[in-house]
Amino acid sequence: MKEKATLKQIAKELHVSVSTVSKALNDSPEISEPTKIKIQEFAKLKNYKPNIIGLNLKNRKTKTIGVIIPNIMNAFFAKVFSGIEKVAEAKGYNVITCISNESLAKEIHTLDMLSNGTIDGFILSVSEEAQKLNEYQHFTDVINDGTPIVMFDRIAERVDCDKVVVDDFDSAVHATEHLLKLGCKKIALLSAIDNLSVGKLRAKGYFEALEKNGTNVSDDLIIRTDSEDDFNDKIEKLFDSEKPDGVFALDEHASTMAMKAAIKRGVKIPEQLSVIGFADGIWSRRMTPSLSTISQHGPEIGEAAAKLLIERLESKEEIKPITNVIKTELRQRDSTRKL
Repeated sequence: MKEKATLKQIAKELHVSVSTVSKALNDSPEISEPTKIKIQEFAKLKNYKPNIIGLNLKNRKTKTIGVIIPNIMNAFFAKVFSGIEKVAEAKGYNVITCISNESLAKEIHTLDMLSNGTIDGFILSVSEEAQKLNEYQHFTDVINDGTPIVMFDRIAERVDCDKVVVDDFDSAVHATEHLLKLGCKKIALLSAIDNLSVGKLRAKGYFEALEKNGTNVSDDLIIRTDSEDDFNDKIEKLFDSEKPDGVFALDEHASTMAMKAAIKRGVKIPEQLSVIGFADGIWSRRMTPSLSTISQHGPEIGEAAAKLLIERLESKEEIKPITNVIKTELRQRDSTRKL
């Protein structure tokens, strides 16, 4: 491997001061153009690379954002990341991405590892375990140490930081009311994410819509669990014992498994059963019939989160934390009848 030169070595070989080399490489107007060109070309020839860690310590800025997502397999988080990266690149920031794998311990470790001067701030979605245990002190500690955090999607209400969310409650009300307008009388609520904040908000919207429209809630049509395996067992029993004519599924797993169970029993979709899911993943479009969904606009969430963080990092004034709400969209496909 070709050895990298240092400022001191370049200065020694060119018989100039280290300060002159540093200023020339930073294009300072204090250095004459011929000297500047000579030093820059020599540095390039000698494979000189600036000491990023040293610069960071001097400038107290890394121009790097840490992103922590709970699940790499979830298409929604990939869409959010694309939005973060788009804004970060445009603003001259690098991005380091880590996966918590829904683990509180890994989330804490990642925050500790990156908040030692490696990054300027975090964009993150809270892990499942942190929400389940209601444990958020690690976020507050990082913020109190001077590293800002922007939370998206899954947030901790009591942590004082910027947040970007979708209107989960209103979206659920809208989706349930849409099923009612289609003539559905027995609308099942299906959730495999009942331990997450977003799952609770969406379920609350479902109950609100039924109550507002004078429709009775049947416990026999409700499956709320935080385990996909448990959900798979319960969905089979639901379609064996009940005959829902509508389904509002709060996550992609619940919606795909519901359609699979219904089709296996010969239920015609959308003629006998209308289904609306949450999160507009790739399977929503590839399924047969294609799934009507609430689209969360993941890239827009990512863009909004990155803009909030960079604005806070670059502002010389104290900015009060805000919550940015991104509107969702009901995308009608073949799993619901058209009004």
